[in-house]
Amino acid sequence: MAPIKGEIPPPLIGKKRRIGVMTSGGDAPGMNGVVRAVVRMSIAKGCEAYAIYEGYEGLVQGGGLIKRMEWPDVRNWVSIGGTLIGTARCKAFYERPGRLKAAKNMILNGIDALVICGGDGSLTGADKFRDEWPGLLQELVAKNEVTSEEIAPFKYLNIVGLVGSIDNDLSSTDATIGCYSSLGTICESVDKIDATAMSHQRAFVIEVMGRHCGWLALMAALSTGADFVFIPEKPPAEDWEKQMCTIIKEASSFFGTVTRHRKMGKRKTTVIVAEGAIDRDLQKISPTRVKDLLTNKLGLDTRITTLGHLQRGGEPCAYDRMLSTLQGVEAVHAVLEATPETPTPVICIIENKIVRKPLVDAIRATYAVAAAIEEKDFPRAMELRDAEFAEYYTAYMTTTATNQPELLLPEEKRMRIAIVHVGAPAGGMNAATQSAVAYCLARGHTPIAIHNGFPGLCRHHDDQPLGSVREVKWLDVEGWISTGGSEIGTNRGLPSADIDATAYCFARYEFNALFIVGGFEAYTAISELRKARPMFPAFRIPMVLLPATVSNNVPGTEYSIGSDTCLNALVQFCDAIRVSASASRRRVFVVETQGGRSGYIATIAGLSVGAVAVYTPEEGVTLQMLSQDIEHLRKSFATDRGQTQAGKLILCNEHASEAFDSKIIANIIKEEAKGRFDARHAIPGHWQQGVRPSPMDRVRAVRLAGKCIQFLEGYAGQTSETIASDSHSASVIGIKGASVIFSPMEKLERDETDWTDRRPKDEFWLQLKAVVDTLSGRPNPGQRRN
Repeated sequence: MAPIKGEIPPPLIGKKRRIGVMTSGGDAPGMNGVVRAVVRMSIAKGCEAYAIYEGYEGLVQGGGLIKRMEWPDVRNWVSIGGTLIGTARCKAFYERPGRLKAAKNMILNGIDALVICGGDGSLTGADKFRDEWPGLLQELVAKNEVTSEEIAPFKYLNIVGLVGSIDNDLSSTDATIGCYSSLGTICESVDKIDATAMSHQRAFVIEVMGRHCGWLALMAALSTGADFVFIPEKPPAEDWEKQMCTIIKEASSFFGTVTRHRKMGKRKTTVIVAEGAIDRDLQKISPTRVKDLLTNKLGLDTRITTLGHLQRGGEPCAYDRMLSTLQGVEAVHAVLEATPETPTPVICIIENKIVRKPLVDAIRATYAVAAAIEEKDFPRAMELRDAEFAEYYTAYMTTTATNQPELLLPEEKRMRIAIVHVGAPAGGMNAATQSAVAYCLARGHTPIAIHNGFPGLCRHHDDQPLGSVREVKWLDVEGWISTGGSEIGTNRGLPSADIDATAYCFARYEFNALFIVGGFEAYTAISELRKARPMFPAFRIPMVLLPATVSNNVPGTEYSIGSDTCLNALVQFCDAIRVSASASRRRVFVVETQGGRSGYIATIAGLSVGAVAVYTPEEGVTLQMLSQDIEHLRKSFATDRGQTQAGKLILCNEHASEAFDSKIIANIIKEEAKGRFDARHAIPGHWQQGVRPSPMDRVRAVRLAGKCIQFLEGYAGQTSETIASDSHSASVIGIKGASVIFSPMEKLERDETDWTDRRPKDEFWLQLKAVVDTLSGRPNPGQRRN
């Protein structure tokens, strides 16, 4: 068929592109966030955006399945689960004739770049499509379906991959889009199952997804305190049936036999099984096989629960909204910066940093895991996943079974380690404490909980019959990993309130090390203790702070335990508020967020809910800013054309302005709207601290707490003078960029702390404010900044 003249749109001017975006493979929460980010960032960069519906099937069929997208088309997509542009299996694309049709449909629409969100199979197909692209164009010309002149602007095809997969099964990235939402569903389900398991002293075998990757199973086991986990990368020992019975009966040393569980407090058994779990002979380990073992060998009343596709559903969690948005934005940048020689990139995240990696290398490493498993080279399979995966497995094994003689240190290396919480409660504090206690016991240390912070230490340490300084046993903290708040109590009291009494207690109870969990008050506390070392020898011990605060404002880290729980709670609140705002069609809610004098929570939540504007202490609020935002709202409501989901949100940090709080801002907007639209304010308050900690806060608390105890035990046997002279002996553990590091307090206090506003001098997230503004369409963001 001869080409139709004028059918192919001319190329855009300069380096502007027509960018197609599609979702492929299994759906995952967060895919809609990718589409929204790609569409809006493309338009913001002067490009055109096209959605390809039904995955590769839409690319092959063309026609109405390839649609140009406008700004309003993706309104509020970031908060919706699944994929609104669909995904489908496409056998035709596996064959060259199908890829030939796909190439022609792209040319007919003028599309010269593709952003694909899917699993490893989808991304492999995309890279092959790019490799074949020149040959496909020549074949279209040879068949007289297009002319050489028409294909000239499409000589090169740029493809960028994003990994949408609940299994988190791609090597080279710490997280794939959707995995933490799925993990949240699993943990919520297991938490609920625990209640009935404890009621009836039952065992539950829970099967989760993960045909080729055990990430979901491992993280679920770590997050819920499961007794045993089966994953494909690390099959159990050949005598695993006996081993599992021993571990569960090891319950024997602590909880007694099954008949003693009620008396000792251990009333449940939980086993997590990945659907791809195997033994060392590559034979499947099914939930039924495990159930029969627990029933017949241990006499446990055992039930099986298969969560199935429940794990895929629901709205994306805050992390997946943020991740999908930032990776979608990065994908557009990657398209615009690409050259014909640029290898196809896949957008990844390492710790807290968005990075680009060669797609081919990531896919090769992923397939290498499957090959290693097939060859029964299980150490290699664990190594190929990534360092974080192996660390989490080690943390799980260390904190699950405390009777591990091979881990015990010599007597002279064992320490009395004090554990204290300081500041406001944050989700994950208890998880960190349980992990620290379990690690201490496994290594032979004596964990000592200081109840109710430093005031509790000074005032109630020798109370009778029970003081505030208590040695902790494993049973004392069993089950804490999933509880919110602080089980040992926390407050804002500092050592300086009674430094002499604090030093006296340190000496009296012979603390050899201090593990502090908390926010900026905890940071201040460890600073005071460090500075008091010259006067008080009792403080010449190693100290480490694990940041835990909803505000995420502790210097030395880009992530604090509890901040993810806060974001999830705030996002849920905003989703509910938006329903009310959307129902009235013309309403904007000004939501006041916590965060102290750091705008982190407001900004990331704004990114996650698609806020129109975010007001932070770093930027402040001015009348000019409010005037511009009100004018933006006027124009936005005027062009809504009655669409659904038209409610709008503005997020305002509690200390964004001394003059304008959320209520005043809402009243100003309402007054200036002159009846064209309405404005209300909403304050979630302490709701933002959450009920149960999020899975991310749980697993990171476990991992980082273990690293903290390892850090402290590195000083075992050193003299107090040697410890005091070592600047690293008082440190903060933190995630910075792609690394977990320990930063010495002395340097942080001097170079990185804004003591007046209680936050780091350089806040890593500030650059994300511009992303919020761009994706909301907020005009002239640069003119509003001081």
